[in-house]
Amino acid sequence: MSLIHEAFNKAKSENRAALIAYLPAGFPTIEGSTKIMQEMLNNGVDLVEIGVPYSDPLMDGPIIQQAVDIALHNKTGIKEVMQIVKEVSQTGKPVLTMSYWSPIEKWGVEKYAQQMNQSGGVGVITPDLPPDESDLWITATDQNKIDRVFVVAPSSSEERLKLVTNKVTGFVYAASLMGVTGTRTEVSSRAEELVKRIRVHTQLPVAVGLGVSTSEQAHEVAKFADGVIVGSAFVKAILEQPDLSKAVAAVVQLSKDFARGVRKD
Repeated sequence: MSLIHEAFNKAKSENRAALIAYLPAGFPTIEGSTKIMQEMLNNGVDLVEIGVPYSDPLMDGPIIQQAVDIALHNKTGIKEVMQIVKEVSQTGKPVLTMSYWSPIEKWGVEKYAQQMNQSGGVGVITPDLPPDESDLWITATDQNKIDRVFVVAPSSSEERLKLVTNKVTGFVYAASLMGVTGTRTEVSSRAEELVKRIRVHTQLPVAVGLGVSTSEQAHEVAKFADGVIVGSAFVKAILEQPDLSKAVAAVVQLSKDFARGVRKD
């Protein structure tokens, strides 16, 4: 059983959803992002997604784009990402990367999967890679024991859901709405319907992301999903702080708040 599935099973045994946090590598600094993600995992977060900074982030809203711009300014490339993966994975918790396909393809598909494995990473989320065009990626990840995570949206047809879920090995990333990432006042009502539709096609865990910005929203999502993904809320909290120590303190508090929120009772 992979580390990802162990984390979801542990959460389920504790009557809660798994808490998944996203942060771009190299934001607010390379060392700072490492420290913050370690503290996330030490304070209630079950899995962490390390974002690979990319200059054309189609799915990212303005908050995450701002963070990615800072990371790129800090010269955070895949080499730096892998070093962060190595350091954060020493917590013993599951560490994934989230990357658009272009940086992986440019770096080398097999090389990326190999380096994830060597760095202690356990999974990769590829939001813009069509699963029906992913044979090379499937081979590379299978050979290197890296779990695959693909994204589905409310607009996905039943045929598409079946195709996508058949290629996933980690968890299914259910985008709660169409559009870009960002904090919102409420989570789309279509999220629960999408999770039900996904469950028809797979027994793998289903995690909901895009728009979860408060512990109350996390609590609502935890009632029907196996995992709750939070990104922009963490980034926003860091952007609002004047220095790293205050950013770490804010993230620790937010991690604890969300950890309480994902409990089902």
